[in-house]
Parts: sequence; C-alpha cells; structure tokens
Amino acid sequence: MNTQIITTQLSAAAEILRHGGLVAVPTETVYGLAANGMDPAAVARIYQVKGRPEAKPLSLMVRDASAMARCCVDVPQAAYALADRFWPGPLTIVLRAGDAVPELVRAGGETVGLRCPDHPVTLELLRLAGTPLAAPSANPSGEPSPGTADEVLRYFNGRIDAVIDGGACALGRESTVADLSQTPYRILRVGALPETEIWDALARRLRVIGITGGTGCGKTTALQALAARGARIIDCDAVYHDLLQTSAPMLREIDARFPGVVENGALRRKKLGAVVFGDAAALADLSAITHRYVRAAVDALLRDWARQGGTLAAIDAIALIESGVSDRCQTVIGVVAPREARIRRLMARESISREYAAARIDAQKPNEWFAAHCDRVLDNSGTLEAFQELCHQTIQEVLQ
Repeated sequence: MNTQIITTQLSAAAEILRHGGLVAVPTETVYGLAANGMDPAAVARIYQVKGRPEAKPLSLMVRDASAMARCCVDVPQAAYALADRFWPGPLTIVLRAGDAVPELVRAGGETVGLRCPDHPVTLELLRLAGTPLAAPSANPSGEPSPGTADEVLRYFNGRIDAVIDGGACALGRESTVADLSQTPYRILRVGALPETEIWDALARRLRVIGITGGTGCGKTTALQALAARGARIIDCDAVYHDLLQTSAPMLREIDARFPGVVENGALRRKKLGAVVFGDAAALADLSAITHRYVRAAVDALLRDWARQGGTLAAIDAIALIESGVSDRCQTVIGVVAPREARIRRLMARESISREYAAARIDAQKPNEWFAAHCDRVLDNSGTLEAFQELCHQTIQEVLQ
C-alpha cells in the first residue's frame, strides 16, 4: 500500500473514508487516525493498525453539537452548554450512545465520546465525508502521539491509505475528556483544556436566583418555593460561619487588619464587634475581606452543583448586592415586610427582647432600598398563605 500525502485534495480523503479506508488527520491537539465511525469494518482496521486493545473504546469526531442528537441518547443540557463554550476545541464529551454507534466503537459499552476538532482542514473533511469519524491519536498504542504528518508517516507509512498534511499541531496534547453520561459529571482525562474551565463553564450556565431582604422579612418562604422547583439553596450566612471554622487564610487576613481578634485559631466575634460596629471604615474593611471569601465559596458550591447535574440554584444573603454575590445571579428578588411584623417574627424566632429585635432591624437596609436595587420585590405584608402564593407565582414567572 502506498500512503498518499494530501494537502488540498480533501475530497479524495473523504472518498477514501467513505470506502472504508484510513486517513491520518490534523487537529489542534495531535494527529488522529480516522475512519468512518459508522462502519464497523473500517473501525476494526484502526484497532489492527494501532495495535489497540478492542476493550478500549474510541471517540468520534463530529462537525458540531447537532451530532449529539444523532449519535447519543439522554443528552443533558450541560453537554450542549460545554459544546457551545468549547467546540470546536480540545474537549471530548462522553454521553450515552445511541443504537447508530457501532458496538466496536463503544468497545461493548454504553457510552461514546464526541469531539469537534478546532482545525479547519479536519472540519472541512468532516463536512465532505458526511459522517462522524472514529479517530484516536495516530500512533501505535503506547507510543508518543504525533504532532506532524512526518511523525505519522514514521509510524504508519505503507500501512494506512493517506495522511493529510495540515502542518504542526498547535497544542501537542490530547483533548480533555469529560464524562456527562451520568451524574456527578467527572473528568476521565485531563488534557489540553484545564478541568477548572469546564466546571466554571457549567456553573455559568446555571439559572441562579438571588433572594435578599432584611431579618424577619420572610425570605425562607421564597426559598421554599425555589426548593420545590429543585433549586440548590446556598445560604451565605451559613457559608460565612463555615468559613470561620475552616478558612485559615480568611482568619489571618482578619487578624492582620484587626490584631488580636483571632485567638488560638478562632475568631472572637464580640471582640471584633467592639472594634467594627460604630466605625464605618473598619466595618467596610471587614466586609471587603469576608465578602471576597464568601464569593469564592459560593462559586465553589455552584461548580459542585453543576457537576451534580443541577440546573437551578438560589443564593440567600442579606448583603447579596453589597457583597457582589448578586453578580452570580440572573435575577435578584428582594423580600420586604412591615417593621412591626419583622420585630414580632424575630422575637419569636430567637427569643429576644423587643428592643434588641428592633435595634437589629433598624440597623439594616430599609424596604425602599431593596425596592430600588432588586429586579423584583415580594411584599410580605399579608397572611402566610397569601405570601406563599405570591412567591410561587413570582418564581414561576421568573423561570419561564
């Protein structure tokens, strides 16, 4: 067999593939050894030429995300989100395979990896061939992956039908493989695309609703309406208190700014309060530190929820807007209630005096502030039943 070297005649390479041949193709990562991915006999030649164990499945090169519907079943929205963000690019997405994918490609399993290469030559070849291409790296199993056509020829000259010389591969490293066939999603191989970028991309596609309002206003009722829709509820107050127990860096920053308020690794809250309450500049400095750590922790929780396959989250924080956490939200809902009703709720909930409850509430933002800074406002001035109905109606409208 003479191995053709093809530079511009991609139609000839497409014809070889349609007739069951093998063509080495360039990508942005490494050269791949391609065959018609829907032709079991052609796929078998890949295993034979590479010396690849048939127990190892192959991935399929595709033109775009529309191939997911043709090749796979039960495709989560997260897969389309990653394809929209990273395709064409060095990301292989593993999904549950449909019946159209040959068993040999799947190595008898139930999943298949799809990848859209970021190389104009191979994308055009996929268009001309009109079929997904099975295309592992173009090297004998166990050997380094090739980054040039010459390296491919050193491996397979005379053993494959053609190699398309598309120049040196830019990245020289295999794609990252993300398994979205089940939850929690996971990374099977870290390659050219960093893992953190994948989870960040999924977190940014979450629908995130912010719930804010003063103490005793009734935020819990609004959050219950979101939880009933399957939302992950993130309580920023709970996040902050967890950080007080787990974040040594945050405590070090607080102690550096307010010496002596951290003793034996624990924050002395009354001692800190004596310093910052009544001193607006000091309180602003404290908030700048804690808000930054809370934002980072919220981001981590959103990434984790996205990995679990979640699609909806709610963030609960009195200082949602001032902390900058509202930047993570598509919609911010403020909950307001009459002062007297809030005082009664706070007294009953925490068994505190009327004077102390009133002082806490009066130290917070007034209802008018939330009305001016939130996308929507829920007025909790009636009965519990009426407010529950208002919350459900508003959440339904927001999520439409």
